[in-house]
Amino acid sequence: MTRWVLLPIACLAGCRAAAPPVAAGSRADIVLTADTTLVRSAVAPNTTLDEMLREHGLAATVVQTVVTTARAVFDPRRLRSAQPFLLERTLEGGLRHFEYEIDADSYLRVMPVAMGAEELRAEVLPIPKTLEHAAAAGTIDDATPSLFEAMEGTGEKAELAMALAQIFAGEIDFNTEVQPGDRFALAFERFVREDRPPTYGAISAAEFQNDGRLIRAVRFTPPGGRSGYFDAQGRSLRRFFLRSPLRFEPRVTSRFSLRRLHPILHATRAHRGVDYGAPTGAPVVAVATGTVVSATYDDANGRMVRLRHPSGYESYYLHLSAFAPAVRRGARVDQGETIGRVGATGLATGPHLHYGLQKNGRWVDPLREHRNMPPGDPVPAAAMEAFRLVRDEALGQLDAATTAGTPAVANAAATD
Repeated sequence: MTRWVLLPIACLAGCRAAAPPVAAGSRADIVLTADTTLVRSAVAPNTTLDEMLREHGLAATVVQTVVTTARAVFDPRRLRSAQPFLLERTLEGGLRHFEYEIDADSYLRVMPVAMGAEELRAEVLPIPKTLEHAAAAGTIDDATPSLFEAMEGTGEKAELAMALAQIFAGEIDFNTEVQPGDRFALAFERFVREDRPPTYGAISAAEFQNDGRLIRAVRFTPPGGRSGYFDAQGRSLRRFFLRSPLRFEPRVTSRFSLRRLHPILHATRAHRGVDYGAPTGAPVVAVATGTVVSATYDDANGRMVRLRHPSGYESYYLHLSAFAPAVRRGARVDQGETIGRVGATGLATGPHLHYGLQKNGRWVDPLREHRNMPPGDPVPAAAMEAFRLVRDEALGQLDAATTAGTPAVANAAATD
């Protein structure tokens, strides 16, 4: 449940208790009553700009003017839940100042053209930020038993854990294979923004020690090619299929089987896929680049996305709570792109994802098939010398982070 913070402007620097009575004849400060209220919060799920402004005390006529003015530079339908906003309003419901963070790089600002004026002005402005080249290292243990918690233990945010998991998604199933004693380190770009949480750029290098196995990744862009992650020998870490359609943290609750007792129908029937237990709303991603064959709903499968991939493969994602906006018949999706959200639609006892895979029209065990997937193309021979230079510098940053055991920052630079 979202908690709203209402702060009188006069108290932003810290309110004090009432002062004791002042003796007659002595001089005393005059206490001015705050005439505005400041709201700092995040957009609630399933709300509109109009509803959000009304909920926080803006007068109905003013709300209409704000929405109309904002529409000239920003489509209010692009309002996204969990994005931060700031609203300063008068006690009578008038607008003094409104800001909404559109994305990591820009924000919407709406305010009167002059103090006390009814006419408003809307602008989309860049967020000033400073680029830092940083490194961090952490361990999965009893105190931090998940990659999320271990990353937070380094002082970084969950978004960085998600990006790290995506790099190694072709090598490690973060749903089932992460265990105590695993270690990680990474070198990355961090954008520091004044009065706002930091955001992240590219991870330049990373390593993960999983069950005694060390996997290293270096970001490199071959001449004329696309950026990708390669091991220390220049072999691609990208696989035709990701190890899982969920980024990490769920668990396998039911495996591929030709004879399984159905939990609702109480009949033995084939279970042609893998069930992952996960919370409602968790993002479901495409295991490989492909084309949307269908995005449908029925009483058995609930909301289901079906994708077609090269080499005769088709993947199925069942019981979704929602489809991603870009998912429609004929649309192209990239590997790792969100296609929907975990749910419990159709014949389901609780929130989970049923993931199925066909090869040339025949159902196959996804877990077994994924293990046999070949890697992507390696660094071209002509680019190996350039790759080695990038690799040595990036792995040097990793070694420094691992040795220190704590986050490190270097080479800060201003950027717009």
